[in-house]
Amino acid sequence: MWVWFHKLGSPPYAYRLAQRLQPWFLWSSVPLLLVAAVGGLWLVPPDYQQKDAFRIFYVHVPIASMSLGIYMFMAAAAAVGLVWRMKVGYAAAAAAAPIGAAFTVLALVTGSIWGRPMWGTWWVWDVRVTTETIMLFFYVGYLSLAKSFDDVSRADRTAAILAIVGSVNVPIVKYSVVWWNSLHQGSTVLKFGRPAMHSSMLWPFYIAMIAILLYVGGVLCFRIRAEILRRDRRTQWVADVL
Repeated sequence: MWVWFHKLGSPPYAYRLAQRLQPWFLWSSVPLLLVAAVGGLWLVPPDYQQKDAFRIFYVHVPIASMSLGIYMFMAAAAAVGLVWRMKVGYAAAAAAAPIGAAFTVLALVTGSIWGRPMWGTWWVWDVRVTTETIMLFFYVGYLSLAKSFDDVSRADRTAAILAIVGSVNVPIVKYSVVWWNSLHQGSTVLKFGRPAMHSSMLWPFYIAMIAILLYVGGVLCFRIRAEILRRDRRTQWVADVL
């Protein structure tokens, strides 16, 4: 395991691994996304309370879950770079940050679209919405710090510290609806115990989760490759690749 871990710290090895994985992730996600869309938007029955408005669940919940997962990946990669001085760790964190920020914006937008018919308003300062917005600020703060220094090493270290500190907010977002009184709907699927949804309505959600995870993996591989090339652009192996 440690041999593989240290091999992954080599920019040429990480670049070639991402290059091999990228098409598998992306092409696998396409049919699954189509199946999830058809199932969630047309095949499953309407919810007995929310009617057809609940169907945005199949978009909003996977996207919101991925915004949390990407942040934890970014923080873990930043920690690897900070502790083991691995440039690939910093590159992976920098590659993940814009993807996570985009998913967080999408989570807030789709949540607002869902909230309009449920709450009667596009936006409320609910605890889940607020903590998700704070996470967006952490993403933006990481991106800003990464561009604030001419010294790449200093920028990486400073941004990595912010990413690690911000990871404290992730469980707060996840469990905010449990710890505080909230307008936001509680967890119905991604929780301990039996899901609160009927199985006839669950299968598109699981497919959507897998599809979006694969899609994020493919985009992340692409961005990691680009980030490694940018950072090692003056090395001989990059000249050979290009």
